[in-house]
Amino acid sequence: MLMEETTRQQNMIRELIETNQQLKSELHLEQNRAAHQEQRANDLEQIMDSVKSKIGELEDESLNRVCQQQNRIKDLQKEQKLLQMRCQHYKKKRMEQEETIASLQKNIYRLTKEEEERVITQNRVFAHLCKRVPHTVLDKQLLCLIDYYESKLRKLRTQRPCKEDDSQAEEEKDYRNLDASPSYKGLLMSLQNQLKESKSKIDVLLGEKLSLQKDLENRLRELIVQKKTDDLGKKDEPSKDSHHQALIDQRYFQVLCSINSIIHNPRAPVIIHKQSKGGAQNFNKDIVQDCGFEHLVPVIEMWADELTSLKDLYKSLKILSAALVPWHNLKKPDENEGVKVEDLLFMVDAMLEEVENKKESPNMPNFQTLQAIVSHFQKLFDVQSLNGIYPRMNEVYTRLGEMNNAVRNLQELLELDSSSSLCVLVSTVGKLCKIINEDVNEQIKQVLGPEDLQSIINKLEEHEEFFPAFQAFTNDLLEILGKIC
Repeated sequence: MLMEETTRQQNMIRELIETNQQLKSELHLEQNRAAHQEQRANDLEQIMDSVKSKIGELEDESLNRVCQQQNRIKDLQKEQKLLQMRCQHYKKKRMEQEETIASLQKNIYRLTKEEEERVITQNRVFAHLCKRVPHTVLDKQLLCLIDYYESKLRKLRTQRPCKEDDSQAEEEKDYRNLDASPSYKGLLMSLQNQLKESKSKIDVLLGEKLSLQKDLENRLRELIVQKKTDDLGKKDEPSKDSHHQALIDQRYFQVLCSINSIIHNPRAPVIIHKQSKGGAQNFNKDIVQDCGFEHLVPVIEMWADELTSLKDLYKSLKILSAALVPWHNLKKPDENEGVKVEDLLFMVDAMLEEVENKKESPNMPNFQTLQAIVSHFQKLFDVQSLNGIYPRMNEVYTRLGEMNNAVRNLQELLELDSSSSLCVLVSTVGKLCKIINEDVNEQIKQVLGPEDLQSIINKLEEHEEFFPAFQAFTNDLLEILGKIC
């Protein structure tokens, strides 16, 4: 019987060793899986770090470009002020020239009026003297003489305006008495001489008139030419400042071209043009409109808005993930790093996997049923959190497997049917133990006798402690011998 018990214990130890090896292999597999998951997590962290560095570089580049654009705007504002000052100066100069032209035109108009009045006066005086229209050479000489005397009269009127009426009356009287003068022929001779002088004076006046007209035309031409030269001078004044400004403009153009190439890259997100907000944006649009880059500002603003809205998207996905997959533990994003796109992708992948599993198994219970089952397991296993359910369930399944193995072994040893219940198994084992105990007691009493049994008990009690592997066996032996005695 002791040999059978020892054999049974050895078998149990062997089974324990095999179970231990199996558990070690499972532990090794779990460690490999954990290492794989850790490697994957490290790869994802490296990807996130690279994306974060790229985002930081893009932010720095965008800030530098914004600063450069602001400096460019300031320079353009200064140039605009200078151009406005020049424009005002040229406007003032143009006004002065227009005033000069207007005064010259007034002088021309005045001279033409005087000429017309002079001709009218000559004809009127000649008609008053001769009672006819002038048509001969002598008549023309007489007209020149009349013009000479009229000019003399105008000078006298300007010199003595108070005596204008008296002098005019005397002149008219002289005109009336001219036909009755006895020295008419001598007067005509003197008139011829005076006509020659008056012709020379008329020629001088005509020359002055022509010179004034030519002077006016020349001045107009000079003004037009000067204006054209000024306009050309604005364009053809290369200097160091303009050369430096051209280099800066070229750099700005290269930067804008690089931004434009990034935006039109096929890997870039879809561009959704928004209405610009604020006065600064409108000002920038007015400046870059002529350059063909006016579409860059709203695109960059839209990308900045999308980056700032990632936090709101993370909150919404967190709420949705808590509703669909509450057993997933979400890692809280670092406040310094901000929300990462990889975290959002991980959440979306988890939810998509859950939705696909639901589609594949249409008979799967709803969320309320699953929640009720989980709460039932929490109460059953006396666990407060969701994370504690899995270890407790593993422990229960391990114990259940051990019990099933023991029951199966007992059924095979007792030659019972595999479909027999546990009650039958327990009753059979109890009967067998009772029979064995009775037979063993009787056999031991017959073989050893009461004295030998007592001597064995005394011998075992002499030793206070046994080897740990035999301590339980010794205790059982003492108990059995005590019952027999």
